[in-house]
Formats: sequence, structure tokens, C-alpha cells
Amino acid sequence: MKQHTSDILVIGGGIAGISAAARLSGDAQVTVIEGEKALGYHASGRSAALIEENYGAPSVQALNKATIGYLRDGGYLSPRGLMIIADRHEEEAFYSDLAHMGVEQISPDDALRLVPILAAERIAFAGYHADAHDIDTDRLLQDFAKDLRRNGGQIDTGHPVTAIARSGDMWEVTAGAQTYHAKKLVNAAGAWADQIAILAGVAPLGITPFRRSMARIAAPGGYDLSRWPMFFGVGETWYAKPDAGALLISPAEEDPTDPHDAWADDMVLAEGLERYQNMVAVPLTKPIATWAGLRSFAPDRTLVLGPDPADPDFIWSAGQGGYGFQTSAAASQLVADLTLGNTPSLPNTVVAALRPDRLRP
Repeated sequence: MKQHTSDILVIGGGIAGISAAARLSGDAQVTVIEGEKALGYHASGRSAALIEENYGAPSVQALNKATIGYLRDGGYLSPRGLMIIADRHEEEAFYSDLAHMGVEQISPDDALRLVPILAAERIAFAGYHADAHDIDTDRLLQDFAKDLRRNGGQIDTGHPVTAIARSGDMWEVTAGAQTYHAKKLVNAAGAWADQIAILAGVAPLGITPFRRSMARIAAPGGYDLSRWPMFFGVGETWYAKPDAGALLISPAEEDPTDPHDAWADDMVLAEGLERYQNMVAVPLTKPIATWAGLRSFAPDRTLVLGPDPADPDFIWSAGQGGYGFQTSAAASQLVADLTLGNTPSLPNTVVAALRPDRLRP
């Protein structure tokens, strides 16, 4: 069996693992191992790819705000906008969403101008926020990978982890036909984060994967969708987002499941498509493709970043939920700072809300 030694070993080749590895690689020898044959195969490859600063818990919003400059300066953003629409009987839920998401109310006529396929007789309330942007997620992921390799880091794909043990003061990780040794271990395994912790003899944190299904349909009515915003039903019971000339539609479900290579639930997807259809005037066409991803959350629905209090050489970069890309620059920098013993740039209250300590008795 081949042996490999580095300073820091990162388990997981999604945006959480690759961004953290890139940040760490300037100060340490870093290796990333990924069980699949490609980076970003699971949640990172199935993201809605949007950043809206006011989306998520307060600590998530702080990460959003600390990330958006990095994304803007790197040219990863393009204008999209975000809109909420509601029927007459959904007034209370609409105003709750309006306040929570920080969007401004617009008229139903304005909503129809933004998305002309909406059913005019159904749109009683609408809200819009222009400052929401698409993220070029593939380029962002690959650029972090390039930074890592440029600093001498290594990425091994197709290496699923089967065993983790201690060998003196080093971690010993068996993955495929390779044994890896490192002083520090970063757990960026997404839906599998708790399983990796258990293999390492570290208590799990209750990271739970939730399935979210998606369908891609041809551009409704042959419209050019390029300037349409992403639009939501109230309570995020469904959403639709333009994507490469087609329209993505999701029931926005959150069904807890075990970690696996997810696929769409046909019944749940059909219910979501019906909720979408009820608010538009153009008949729904057969999906071009369907799929699902797993959004993994800690019990308090915010990210888990930093060393485990019981073992400081075991570092969490998990619980990204649907926020991995939109928080990537700030979250990865925080993981690097806490791993290397540097002072984080984020406020202490935000750091405390993200550290795994908060979830330990």
C-alpha cells in the first residue's frame, strides 16, 4: 500500500474542502482526498449558484457579506435578482418573507414585467431585490484547486476513506490503495461529515443531509430568460431560476436522509412543479432532466468551522447547507485561521457562532 505524508489532510473535494485547502496551502503542505472521481460531484455540483447577502442565519449572513467582495473582485458574479410572488390567500406569509429576506415590495404589474409568464390573476403580492447574483461555481471551485496546486498541494480523487486511526501524533487515513499521514485532519466531507468523525473516533455533531430535488425545463414559451430573476413561492415552497437558456424548478423540499448519491423524488418533484404551474400562465413542459442534491445542516442550521474542542487536530468544515459557495471565501479563511492559530478577521461573536464548541455539551 502506498504511503503519503503531508502537514494537513483535507477529506472532501467539494467547495468546502477545496477552498479550505487552498487557503491553508500557503502555510502548509496540504493534500485533499475525494471519494468520487471528480471534484464537486455531490452538493457542490448541484448548487443553485446564487448569492443573496440576507439569506441564512445571522452568522451565515456575516459570511455572505465577507465573501461577496472576493466573488465580485474575482469576476465570479453576474446579475440575477430575486423575486417573491404570492396569491391573495398568502398575504401573511408574503409579508413575513418580505421582512426576513430584505426585499422591497413591488406591484404585480412590475412582477409581470420581470417575468412575463406569470399568471396575472394569481399574482396579488410581489417583492424584488436586485442585489442577488449568479455565481460561476465551476470556475470558483477550479480556481481554488489551481491555487492549491500552485502552492504545491495535491488532490487525489477516486479515493474513498475506509479507515482513520491515530499513529503517534499523526492521523493515519486509509483511502483506496493509499495510506495518508498528517498532523491535522480537516473534515469537509459534506453529507458524510459525521461518518468521518466517527471513523476518526470523534463524537459526531448531528450533521444531517436533506434532499432537494430539481428539474430542468426548456425556456417557457420560448422566452429569452437571461434577464429574468430567480423567483420564489412564499415560504420557499418552490423556486425557479434561469440557467443556461433553460429554467430550473425545485420544490425546495428538505427531507432528511442518509448520505448517498441523491436522486429526485418523483412525487415530491411533481408537487413542486404543480405549485410553480399554479402561478404561471404557460403550460409546463416535460422536464429535460431531473436530479437532487443533499444540503447538510448542523442542528442550529449554521456552518461548523474550526477545531473540535476534544481534539484540536480534527478540524470541521461542515454543515454548509445550501450556503457553501456564497460563504466560501470567508468560511475557508476562517477555517485556515483557526487551524493555523491566526486571529480571525470576523467578529468574535460570529466566530463563536460558527465554531464546533457551540454544539458540544
